[in-house]
Amino acid sequence: MLSELDETSTPPDAAWWRQAVVYQVYPRSFADSNGDGIGDLPGITGKVPYLSELGVDAVWLSPFYPSALADGGYDVDDYRDVDPRIGTLEQFDELRTALHRAGIRLIVDIVPNHTSNRHVWFQEALASGPGSRARERYIFRPGRGEHGELPPSDWTSTFGGPAWEPVGDGEWYLHLFAPEQPDLNWADDEVRQEFLTTLKFWADRGVDGFRIDVAHALAKDLTEPFASQADLEADIWGDAHPLEDRDEVHDIYREWRRLFNQYDPPRTAVAEAWVPAHRRSRYASPEGLGQAFNFDLLEAGWDATTFTAIIDKNLELAQESGASSTWVLSNHDVVRHATRYALPEGTDLVAWLNHDGAEPQADDERGRRRARAATLLTLALPGSAYLYQGEELGLPEVADLPAEALQDPTYLRSGGEQKGRDGCRVPLPWSADGPTLGFGDQLAHLPVPAGFGRFAVERQESDETSTLSFYRRALAERRRLQTGETLDWLTPTHPTVVAFTRPGGWVSVTNFGSSPVPMPAGSVIVSSAPVEGREVPAETTVWLQQDGAHGG
Repeated sequence: MLSELDETSTPPDAAWWRQAVVYQVYPRSFADSNGDGIGDLPGITGKVPYLSELGVDAVWLSPFYPSALADGGYDVDDYRDVDPRIGTLEQFDELRTALHRAGIRLIVDIVPNHTSNRHVWFQEALASGPGSRARERYIFRPGRGEHGELPPSDWTSTFGGPAWEPVGDGEWYLHLFAPEQPDLNWADDEVRQEFLTTLKFWADRGVDGFRIDVAHALAKDLTEPFASQADLEADIWGDAHPLEDRDEVHDIYREWRRLFNQYDPPRTAVAEAWVPAHRRSRYASPEGLGQAFNFDLLEAGWDATTFTAIIDKNLELAQESGASSTWVLSNHDVVRHATRYALPEGTDLVAWLNHDGAEPQADDERGRRRARAATLLTLALPGSAYLYQGEELGLPEVADLPAEALQDPTYLRSGGEQKGRDGCRVPLPWSADGPTLGFGDQLAHLPVPAGFGRFAVERQESDETSTLSFYRRALAERRRLQTGETLDWLTPTHPTVVAFTRPGGWVSVTNFGSSPVPMPAGSVIVSSAPVEGREVPAETTVWLQQDGAHGG
């Protein structure tokens, strides 16, 4: 499996990821082959022809490891196995083979900040007691108070509630997320070596790349006395926050890069790093992970000036790091973009979810129109595009899931004050009818709304005007047209317009406004909405081939 290449060698296909379209599969909600209500690896394998026809370059597989599902699979019991409810290692190999035969690469999720509380290491730490070698792999500290009855600090977890959990012997362990997700101690060499072994295990198994969960949080400064929670939330740290985005984290990723570069082609990696934009480049450097998610569009409103500024800044950062940018509109952690764009500007999404999506009312038709326009805009940009399963069907957020169906720890840990992320994780509708709309035989781990039938794959495949047909056309044209990683801005004809040219003489024009605007010269290649005459309709993106220029 290993090549003789040194760290700087670049095989011809080593840069496949730079302008790839990567499709995120949330395994438990994609396709259920055995009818137990949980999506599985054979279910994904059976849909490889669908993914191939869609036109994606790679699949990113969210966690499929053994897990109690305290956090949707991001609480990992064993990093080198498959959850038996999802499949087996042999079925993983079958999926990899099917994807590779279809010309699709495979990226897997790695969750290095924490294990699950069922992991063999953590069980050993609990059994071994204070001062033991086993506890050094995690972050245990004595409690405050006469008998250690108080947590070591007042820190709160991302999912709500205290970030420290007592174990009954005077010590507490740190969990930045759920109590079932104890944080690892990355200052411990055994932890570092264990993850190198895990990365090698999957790379040797033919995995093409890795998505690194919470990449910014591995290195921590736990010097006492601890800062208060108020201090952690205050903007007083500059580039030296105790728990996030510390410079030392890049020592870890340099070590990983040395391992990745022993393969031919080198294995890729992308960081989930929620850090200020000026700090993102280090995660994406050639000596580090190589690429980092740009989440700016997840938080951007529907506005031409905002989109232009985000694109400009991130292309500049990509050039700085030597990487390519990444463009993301939806994923498993956020309200789907077809719904975000359907709501009035400034809507509090947490409050909207808590009202079951009833207040304010979403304009679903407008949301889908804007979502298609935004998607076509991002597909025109240099860099990688990351798509989330179901967005190619125009799926909205399911805001009215009943409380008894919710699984996200955010809901439980916040005492019901935050509904959480389950609404974007509802299983996909493959058929227009049936109890789970084709997801499985009878059950689905999250209820599939009957209204999802109108978005079903079988219904959209035969409809040339559907969102699925649009995605297929757009991805096919993108592959045909894509060349150099540059763009040249065009002077907008209207303040609501974002327009640029790409190498090969093709143009992307997006009208963010509510009225049509003049269309530049050229023949229409693909558009996000029907086009008549020489105007770009409201809330529409159009790709044009300039006269005398040839794409590809």
